[in-house]
Amino acid sequence: MNVVGLQDVISANSSFINVDWKDIVKQQEKSIENERAATTVYYRFSDEEVDFISETKSEKQDLKTKVQWIAFKQQFFSAALISDLSGFDSPSVETKSDENSNSIVKEMTAAFSLPYDRKPVQTYNMRFYFGPNNYQDLKKIDNLHLEKLIPLGWGIFGWVNQFLVIPTFHFLDGFNMNYGLIILILTILVRIIILPLTYGSFKSQAKMKVLQPEMAEINEKFGSDPMKKQQETMALYRKAGVNPLGGCIPGLLQLPILIAMFRFFPSSIELRQQSFLWAHDLSTYDSILDLPFHIPAYGSHVSLFTLLMTVSTIIYTKMNMQMTAATNPQMKWMMYLMTILFLVFFNNYSAGLSYYYFLSNVFGFGQQYLFKAFLDEDKIHAQIQENKKKPVKKSNFQARLEQMAKDRNAQVGKKK
Repeated sequence: MNVVGLQDVISANSSFINVDWKDIVKQQEKSIENERAATTVYYRFSDEEVDFISETKSEKQDLKTKVQWIAFKQQFFSAALISDLSGFDSPSVETKSDENSNSIVKEMTAAFSLPYDRKPVQTYNMRFYFGPNNYQDLKKIDNLHLEKLIPLGWGIFGWVNQFLVIPTFHFLDGFNMNYGLIILILTILVRIIILPLTYGSFKSQAKMKVLQPEMAEINEKFGSDPMKKQQETMALYRKAGVNPLGGCIPGLLQLPILIAMFRFFPSSIELRQQSFLWAHDLSTYDSILDLPFHIPAYGSHVSLFTLLMTVSTIIYTKMNMQMTAATNPQMKWMMYLMTILFLVFFNNYSAGLSYYYFLSNVFGFGQQYLFKAFLDEDKIHAQIQENKKKPVKKSNFQARLEQMAKDRNAQVGKKK
């Protein structure tokens, strides 16, 4: 930016000039709600930390230090002003959102000052980026960390996307296949990676199912004494060599991949305006029926991929409950309620994401049947009976738990 001949216009005691940058973002995507939730102002401090202001509400922030760049980030495109000098000094950034507008996503502004030496011609070296939010392309721009404009998730979720999902997706994209096929192959690869975890969870559930009759006896015998029932149940687990958390831990280890996919698909510009089957754009919802009315939280359309995902999730949940022989009615209703909430939430979300979860459930069915063919419940029961005959060695942790339970029983007895 060249400032020419302003030395006689700007007051003599002024040592800086103000720069005001404003953008009225108009709707570019199918869902203005999703677009609005992904649009805000990003900035990078001189210590390389990247931050942003609220995406969900109107907000103004007066930053107290210099920033290297400021970006008006939209769902799939961004405009960034980059300083090649010492940075922009103490900028003020703001977003305004009118939820009632059907065409304006947000209004974004940034104001900052530049030092002015009152020269006849003064040059400020800056760069302007205006382009897609493509992770691979943004990362190549001079180590500016503009790739952080793409919300891949924090901590381990972001690492899964950066080092697993994005490289794999980018590799498959090089074969110029339809993106529906790329998502299919990606789902298969992810399922193969987590196969040991899935198998471990299934095997643990099979063991728990075999123990259900004995657990029912304990429940009937000590139902009026919760503490005693817990002690007997834990003793049964130790004798049988069964870890009650064995089915939960593998599921928790799979959680980072599930959440990483949840962040990846809605942010992936590669899916924008890419069709597959009945979906015209995998980056937004697929509508097979437009409703003549609006349902709060659900919308005024019906997404088929979301319906398929919901039905497959209900079936998958039912299969797992049968496997664990779950008898807690509240737990059953909670699982089904969560599935219905997913139906409402995902109806307005990326079709690519719903399609991925649907495929993941389908492959989950296949793995369940495959595991059943390899796991013999009679053999598992026989192995558990053999384990019961072996001497039980308590860990220090188990010993402390039992001692705590005894102390608590003693205290309850004294109170009575």
